[in-house]
Amino acid sequence: MTAGEQGPRLPADFRFGTATSAYQIEGAVADDGRGPSVWDTFCAEPGRIADGSSGAVACDHYHRVDEDVALLADLGAGGYRFSISWPRVQPTGSGAVNAAGLDFYDRLVDKLLAIGVQPMVTLFHWDLPQALEDDGGWLNRATVERFADYAAIVGARLADRVEHWIPVNEPSVVTTLGYATGLHAPGKTLMFDAMPAAHHLLLGHGRAAIALRAAGAPSVGCANNHAPIWPASDDDADVGASKLFDAVWNGMFIEPMLLGRYPRDLEPLLEDVVDDGDMATIRQPLDFYGVNYYTPFRIGAAAEDAPMPFEFRPVMGYPTTDLNWSVVPDALREWLIMFRARLRAAVPPIYVTESGCAYNQGPDDAGVVDDQARIDYHSAHLTAVAEALRMGVDVRGYYAWSLLDNFEWADGLVPRFGLVHVDYETQQRTKKRSFQWYADLVAATKASND
Repeated sequence: MTAGEQGPRLPADFRFGTATSAYQIEGAVADDGRGPSVWDTFCAEPGRIADGSSGAVACDHYHRVDEDVALLADLGAGGYRFSISWPRVQPTGSGAVNAAGLDFYDRLVDKLLAIGVQPMVTLFHWDLPQALEDDGGWLNRATVERFADYAAIVGARLADRVEHWIPVNEPSVVTTLGYATGLHAPGKTLMFDAMPAAHHLLLGHGRAAIALRAAGAPSVGCANNHAPIWPASDDDADVGASKLFDAVWNGMFIEPMLLGRYPRDLEPLLEDVVDDGDMATIRQPLDFYGVNYYTPFRIGAAAEDAPMPFEFRPVMGYPTTDLNWSVVPDALREWLIMFRARLRAAVPPIYVTESGCAYNQGPDDAGVVDDQARIDYHSAHLTAVAEALRMGVDVRGYYAWSLLDNFEWADGLVPRFGLVHVDYETQQRTKKRSFQWYADLVAATKASND
């Protein structure tokens, strides 16, 4: 690493990693028996995706897996978080296993282990089989049973070799953007009536954790999207709105998983869907708690006739990414410290299971992708993690989002989060300067602790 780019000092056993998800990188949506997902359907609806693109090809990772594993070998980070496509394993979300799909992930795990990279596997990163959505999706309690069956299938095949498991990625985002506001698949606009989806996602998490452990999984955790929630002003209405949104975004998922209850203000919205024993199922012991962090939220009170009682306000005074997300590394430190302070012994070891930034530079005339802003982002956020560690927070690792530029959901192919640039026309991979910086940081951390 060059002067000025030195990363923070972290423990020798700190796990550096990168992360991806199946629909965002795999492509091959109709190959080898894969069934349609809600994102295939959503992308086909005009106006849903900003640039009209989809994940039909994306990074073509399904066909270029060896090339991408070679990139991981060059990077040298010890962990790789990826997701399994449910419709690739079970095309309709139930019934017979698609052998070609499950074989793909079996080979991927072996390839990772052969280069000394430990897999962290996510079972559901938003690509619900469309057949299940046709029956109500996560609003239908039966989907929980199907998810438990799917977890058992995958666990039986892979649990002996996968280091860490995550049943559900960001249930808050699936609920809020998929079922409440309709900005993501499946495009429902139910507002607070989306709460049953949140409960079923949490119940699916618990049932999958049980199935994975029964299959011999050594470590099961979660990956929840969290952030500090800042009131837009000291006005009582803004403070109250921020507290309500904090319950919806943070407490709604922390409290059931770690304490076996819902936030008091939200309990009335869930009483019709919570059955006896549900909360005990959700509160499975976690071997780690995964935090996906990108930016804090500034919340104010909405107008009386607004569909929701809170609204988002700009976070002022900070640089922004190309998606206009404010870059506030100290908010990650703040959140980690407050999380531990509030829940203390209930908090298991923590991994930052995602953090990243969209900066859209491509290769220059010399073929170099000079993404200094991404280097600055990850360096500052790793420094925030190191500071939380010094304050006594047990953070075990950091997974940079993302290994590759990829399909960024409703924003399409324009935002670029990767350490590796992908030319979507040619599928050529180009390591960015941030890739080499991260590789150097991993090597330097190891060397400094030898």
